[in-house]
Amino acid sequence: MKLSDMLMLAVLSVLWGGSFFFVEVLVKHLPPLTIVTCRVGFAALALWGIVLVLKIPIPKTRQHWAALCIVGLLNNALPFCLIVWGQTQISSGLASIFNATTPFFTVLVAGALLTDERITKPKLLGVLVGLIGTIILIGPDVLKGVTGSMMGQLAVMGAAVSYACAAAFSRRFKTWGLSPLVIATGQVSMATLMLLPLMLIIDQPWTAFAIPLEAVLAIAGLAFFSTVIAYVLYFRLIASAGATNAALVTFLIPISALLLGVTVLGESFTALQAAGMSLIGMGLLIMDGRLFRKLKARAR
Repeated sequence: MKLSDMLMLAVLSVLWGGSFFFVEVLVKHLPPLTIVTCRVGFAALALWGIVLVLKIPIPKTRQHWAALCIVGLLNNALPFCLIVWGQTQISSGLASIFNATTPFFTVLVAGALLTDERITKPKLLGVLVGLIGTIILIGPDVLKGVTGSMMGQLAVMGAAVSYACAAAFSRRFKTWGLSPLVIATGQVSMATLMLLPLMLIIDQPWTAFAIPLEAVLAIAGLAFFSTVIAYVLYFRLIASAGATNAALVTFLIPISALLLGVTVLGESFTALQAAGMSLIGMGLLIMDGRLFRKLKARAR
């Protein structure tokens, strides 16, 4: 990667890592459905503005919009709700670490559903190492039964599974020739249409008008920085450095989220969390394979 690619990767990790920070601020003031609906709704408006200004062709067939509806559910509505609710039970840093298990589930889902994404030995080893790290993170709560903290952890892991299913389903967009920016716009729009009625029925936001300034700023940051700008930057990074290099952001998101959580929110970072995160990171490195291939090449 070029220096500009590395800078984009670092900024993207801060933007997506910052989403956990913004959510941690918001869960003190707003219910989860309202938070997620505001995130995807404001992001949809901004992204539609970009699409219209750039005059990017939009999908015109029912098949395309049906697929965007499914990916909007799997990649936005469902995982965002699970993560936000999970953060009502666990810290933002811990949520980001569990979210980093997404590639492990992606390997398993893609291996089961896609014929050209078979599970190789390095991938399987990486999944096993990452699974051990996840078990260490959950820790003694497994032996205590289903606690609130454990349910929060499982919710974020459920979001990771949903992301994995979305990644496998989204493979079809490659053959349709849709712009990545249009896909992002379509999926957050569909997510908004799904969540808006539920938010109005369940949360009834008109009953609570006292929203502090920090919550307003956090919603703006979550929608525009962690969603709109992050999507635009992500697709630019894919075009410049390739999808594989762009996927390296998975390694960096927990670091950004943990630093924000510890320094700004005063969250704790335990030795058990460090051990679990290290194993998850090692599992991702094994699955990625490039580091080990370079070490082998140097050894030869």
